[in-house]
Amino acid sequence: MTATGRLRRGLRPRTARMVFGSAPGELAEELRLTSQVDLAHVVMLHRCGLLGTAVAAALLRGILVLRAGDFAELHGVPAPRGTYLMYEGQLAERLGEAVGGALHTGRSRNDLKATMTALRIRTWLAGFLSEALRLEAVLLGRARAHRDVVMPVHTHFQAAMPVTYGHYLLGVAIALGRDLDAVAAAGAGLDRCPMGAGAVAGTDLPLDPDLVAVLLGFERGPAHAIDAVASRDVLLRLLAAVAGLGITLSRLATDLQLWSSAEFGFVTLPDHLVGGSSAMPQKRNAFLFEHVKAKAGAAIGAWTAAASMTKSTPFTNTIEVGTEAVAAAWPGLHAVAEAVLLSQVLAGGTAPVPARMRRRAEEGFTVATAAANRMVRGGVPFRRAHHEVGAAVRAAIERGETTLDSAGPDVAAVAAATATGGGPGAFAATFAEARQAAVRRAARCRERRDHLRAAAGGLDRAVAEVLHSGGRDHAS
Repeated sequence: MTATGRLRRGLRPRTARMVFGSAPGELAEELRLTSQVDLAHVVMLHRCGLLGTAVAAALLRGILVLRAGDFAELHGVPAPRGTYLMYEGQLAERLGEAVGGALHTGRSRNDLKATMTALRIRTWLAGFLSEALRLEAVLLGRARAHRDVVMPVHTHFQAAMPVTYGHYLLGVAIALGRDLDAVAAAGAGLDRCPMGAGAVAGTDLPLDPDLVAVLLGFERGPAHAIDAVASRDVLLRLLAAVAGLGITLSRLATDLQLWSSAEFGFVTLPDHLVGGSSAMPQKRNAFLFEHVKAKAGAAIGAWTAAASMTKSTPFTNTIEVGTEAVAAAWPGLHAVAEAVLLSQVLAGGTAPVPARMRRRAEEGFTVATAAANRMVRGGVPFRRAHHEVGAAVRAAIERGETTLDSAGPDVAAVAAATATGGGPGAFAATFAEARQAAVRRAARCRERRDHLRAAAGGLDRAVAEVLHSGGRDHAS
């Protein structure tokens, strides 16, 4: 049906394809979410007395038949007014207008679309957090394994002080943990379900939005109808937090790629994590790190696009926000999700070269600060000690030497002694704290997944209850 009563015809085919899409995969994905909301909505209408048992059962049965076939029978059906109205029209044609036409009671495409977006974000977020937590575990595991591998840490691209490779990876893991907390916090607004907000101002029908919310795994229905359909701020905050996580991974990738070069030689990668050259036979290019670095940029660009589309729009349901900005955000989210997967194998597969790392820590005079501190403990003012050690380094270089004299501190001993302020010598305590935080994050993630599984089971039981009591009066 293309007419609406007010309008005599819908969009022409090319325009409709541009606006609504037509690919079978897109159609099935959208209708899986639509029909999930439908099942909860019909159960609610029945419990509120707005749908009789036979009509509700017929609707549920018709929806389940389409879901079982992954909506294949709707492929190719014209949708001049969008996928949802095509789907609703097909139900009305199959079940009769008295049944199919009752599905949209008390709601709008506006609150339906906002709810579908929330469901999609929630599903994506659960998967993303799960994989990012695996990456955190990889980093922590590699940190523990390499806690004694001494290397120089750099400032301004110059060797600075001795640390360990494990200490470096632990620092990245801690930063990633904060990113994970920010991502989880950004999704906090997903506790409310927009269903019940209607087009923009709620409804005067006696609905129970909280019931729909619970059946769909949310905590509550909407608090404010305009806000429910106008806002996609959760998606923007989530994208910003995910971009921040991507930035952390890009910095890790920058270091590891640089350290894999022959000039550094700090780390090596197996053949399955490097690529060759079409022209230069000797090359082993650690190109996967470049993908990780680029994907952070994709997320930043996606946030900029989505935020630009949202700004200066009226605070109500708008296509710019609910459709275009949402569409612009997804490539950024998916890019960082891929960066997480790549980082899992790269962090796990990159192996340190301990001898090379230690030699560069020694040759880079990284024990100079420890030598000055040794003088401080003997009563020499630090600035004087700093000057004298600096002069000793200069003299050693002028003599063609790459280390301080034989009385200089050992790099491993210096790294082990630097415990104050979170240095490598405090590895055990810092690691224990980071691991406990990671365990808590993983527990929260499992609890959320369990909650959603329980909600899905509750919806299945509620649907089955209506079907059991409704008979097959309107089945077709």
